[in-house]
Amino acid sequence: MPTLNDIRSSFLNYFEKQGHAVVPSSPLVPRNDPTLMFANSGMVQFKNLFTGVETRDYKRATTAQKCVRAGGKHNDLDNVGYTARHHTFFEMMGNFSFGDYFKSDAIPFAWEMVTKELDITPERLLVTVYHTDDEAVEIWKKTGVPEDRIIRIATNDNFWMMGPTGPCGPCTEIFFDHGEKYWGGPPGTPEEDGDRFVEIWNLVFMQFEQFEDGSRKELAAQSIDTGMGIERVAALLQGTNDNYATDLIRSLIEASADVTSTDPDGPGKTHHRVIADHLRSTSFLIADGVMPSNDGRGYVLRRIMRRAMRHAHMLGAADPVMHKLVPALVRQMGAAYPELGRAQPLIEETLHLEETRFKQTLDRGLKLLDDALSKLPDDAELPGETAFKLYDTFGFPLDLTQDALRERDRSVDTAGFDSAMAEQKAKARAAWAGSGESADLAIWFDLLETHGATDFLGYDTEIAEGQVLALVHDGAAVEALAAGESGWVILNQTPFYGESGGQVGDTGWLRRLENEDDIATVTDTQKMGDGKLIAHQVTVTAGRFAVADALQLEVDHGRRSAIRANHSATHLLHEALRRALGDHVAQRGSLNAPDRLRFDFSHAKALSPEETRRVEQEVNAYIRQNSTVSTRIMTPDDARAIGAQALFGEKYGDEVRVVSMGQQKGSGKGSDGQTYSLELCGGTHVRQTGDIGLFTLLSETASSAGVRRIEALTGDAALANLRARDASLSEIEGLVKTGGSETPARIKALLDERKALAGEVAQLRRQLAMSGSATDAVSGGETRQINGMPFVAQVLQGVTGKDLPPLIDEHKARIGSGVVLLIADAGGKAAVAAGVTDDLTGTVSAVDLVRAAVAELGGKGGGGRADMAQGGGKDVSNAAAAIKAAEAVMEG
Repeated sequence: MPTLNDIRSSFLNYFEKQGHAVVPSSPLVPRNDPTLMFANSGMVQFKNLFTGVETRDYKRATTAQKCVRAGGKHNDLDNVGYTARHHTFFEMMGNFSFGDYFKSDAIPFAWEMVTKELDITPERLLVTVYHTDDEAVEIWKKTGVPEDRIIRIATNDNFWMMGPTGPCGPCTEIFFDHGEKYWGGPPGTPEEDGDRFVEIWNLVFMQFEQFEDGSRKELAAQSIDTGMGIERVAALLQGTNDNYATDLIRSLIEASADVTSTDPDGPGKTHHRVIADHLRSTSFLIADGVMPSNDGRGYVLRRIMRRAMRHAHMLGAADPVMHKLVPALVRQMGAAYPELGRAQPLIEETLHLEETRFKQTLDRGLKLLDDALSKLPDDAELPGETAFKLYDTFGFPLDLTQDALRERDRSVDTAGFDSAMAEQKAKARAAWAGSGESADLAIWFDLLETHGATDFLGYDTEIAEGQVLALVHDGAAVEALAAGESGWVILNQTPFYGESGGQVGDTGWLRRLENEDDIATVTDTQKMGDGKLIAHQVTVTAGRFAVADALQLEVDHGRRSAIRANHSATHLLHEALRRALGDHVAQRGSLNAPDRLRFDFSHAKALSPEETRRVEQEVNAYIRQNSTVSTRIMTPDDARAIGAQALFGEKYGDEVRVVSMGQQKGSGKGSDGQTYSLELCGGTHVRQTGDIGLFTLLSETASSAGVRRIEALTGDAALANLRARDASLSEIEGLVKTGGSETPARIKALLDERKALAGEVAQLRRQLAMSGSATDAVSGGETRQINGMPFVAQVLQGVTGKDLPPLIDEHKARIGSGVVLLIADAGGKAAVAAGVTDDLTGTVSAVDLVRAAVAELGGKGGGGRADMAQGGGKDVSNAAAAIKAAEAVMEG
């Protein structure tokens, strides 16, 4: 009996053999469809390919797409746990053609996959087609499906449309007959909603383009979009009609029963089903960057989490249990979705934190609900005022109250709830209006109340799509901004970071999806409306931008990368100062800009040269360590309890992001013990400390009484500064050589200092190379396998031929066993070095590698030993060919 994981692999392998690229699932938060809250089908990530906005290097693709339906128009939440096939999370298998093959290939592919690869009995299958699609009918008949099992459907159930206009076309669906023991009839009959005939696969033929007047014409590039629900197929292959009885979901149900010490098939069966389903959706949403909140996607996540937690409570769980189930989920799905395993600690912490807090809310809220119901007649609705009190006083959402009442066959007066909510908003608005805030801020209050908070996507991406919710010009809302005009744009979601916590706001570009020539330049990004609205200050450079427009959003990558490096370096600097000067050091202000960083801290006197040197060296040591920068969500109290440093002047809510970086070599402070820097921070950061590249301290001065200020540089700016220092010292050396016996003693001293600094610059160049920041795009220094041997190749900027041997030694020590090839760009010419670890010198020689590489670089010869060799060339532009020549030597 195939497992769900087996079915997923079979599907992807089959279509890969048919020439399809296996494309990873896109994140659950759509980056290319601002109209969707979550990805709800496999075609979402390919939308722009179907519409012709985007092209890729493949025309056929297959995916296993993770999907969530729990908000907006695609909302199955209330039915989950009570039916056999409703889920908040599900996997959609699909194969796609972007102007390549069409019906005559798509239908046979589907039939062969179902009947041959999955071995489903053909006699138990029937298909539907759109009633006028004679072509599809004939293809099904040629494929082997009898005409009496081809059903023509005249409704839009079998005709797909992307929207009122645009691509559209007929569908054909495959249904499985579970047998007479289940009630229900074939599609198109009055009994079609029964459980006997279940749709398992839908094939969409994108055949036409529809226009505003209702007319259609055939698309020049006709395409295929299919979707097969893996849970439904797993159920039928495992001899059941119930998705919750399949192996993967059943394992999660049994894990739920284990941690609650209850029977998985007993009276609490429904509770276990809800928990198993919601465990998947909440874990995958957290893994994709969604955090519980009171707005937008975060609210939907919190709603799903709390629904699962209430069902755990009803099973008698006295302590939080959801986080204990995450390992079972990772065991089942971590291989197919590696992001799940990577985010496991974050998922567990978030679930544990949320459930701990929610259990207090739940206990108080259910007691109030029971008291209120005991005073009402058996058939009376719960008054809206009572439901609002549960929400407003105890944090008990309306949907949770409705869920609790559902099991008692009761309902709530939603009109009364809405009235109480409107009354509260009116009071809050009146209180705000009299608070003394400047009148021009009223617009942001209005927009926040109307549209809610902006979803921030920028922790995970710098490119996304968004929809214009509002435009502001001269302090007032407007319907459009024309070319040459400036104003503010409010979107439903954005990757742009709004200035806060010392980090400056992002810049970049907005483009209208309907016409990419319509461009607005984002010159600043700010947080408005109590920090919940992200406002983009723009100048429209071409075209016209209007409310409801769908936009392509692109953050200036180079600028963001520089800001991230400076921000992460600030964290390392803060900790290095604490260790050098004492625990009294605390942040008193900061600036993280693209060109520099500034850090103000409490300290009574200037740093000595030795203290300055120690701080700079320690920051660079942790940059070279190249450790992962990780983020956790905690309460402020819990974060401080483990030693996390709070940032001066920041306001913190119920939950905070705790950013950790660096691993101490010895024991350290805090319950974590091994983490170097631990801070509360909502900003954006590098992924690895090595991405900072290099840190150099410019100045240390007084800022105010008891406060010192450090200014510093990172990355390319730091390297340029070191080169400038080097050039200045060269000038001094020239003065010494021409100054004779009357040369001032100070200049002689500076010459000695120059020699020391020259050595330091060389060392820092090597550090920069090892961090990856000096690496050319030809090769990023990643380890690959060539003929079974680990191989590292890098093209380096800003280092000399003399720097290469020690870099070779560092790489060899890092990889343990393998081959290293380094090419340095020395003003257009090339210096080459190769190294082979001792265990492999009998297989490949460094001399052969260098000679092969040098030949491609316009040089000759090269020499050395089997474990280390060097050479040179005339033209570094052919570095890619040089690396390939070395690979050819390794391949024998």
